[in-house]
Amino acid sequence: MGTSKVSRRHKISKRIRGKISGTPQRPRLAVFRSNAEIYAQLIDDTTGVTVLSSSTKSKSFTRTGNKVEQAKTVGTEIAKLALAKEITEVVFDRGGFLYHGRVKALAEGAREGGLKF
Repeated sequence: MGTSKVSRRHKISKRIRGKISGTPQRPRLAVFRSNAEIYAQLIDDTTGVTVLSSSTKSKSFTRTGNKVEQAKTVGTEIAKLALAKEITEVVFDRGGFLYHGRVKALAEGAREGGLKF
């Protein structure tokens, strides 16, 4: 018996989290992707606080296009919120997911929105 997809992702996530952490000046952009939704948070790991978040379930979010396009919209939305709080640089945490598809679209949307990572 092999390991499940979830346990494999958690193992990769722990490896990534061992190398990166968010600071107040440069928070961690954490991404979580479920089958239906995608979530992004800016986290300050020194205090363990979520600075801000955005997702496809946000009240301000309107569903248009496919899931990849929606992920890109979430990326630009979190970038806009971050720039409003004067955050320009982040550390990207893909959360054990492959940098492909919706995760990549969210990252590209955040970069287009003005975040540097």
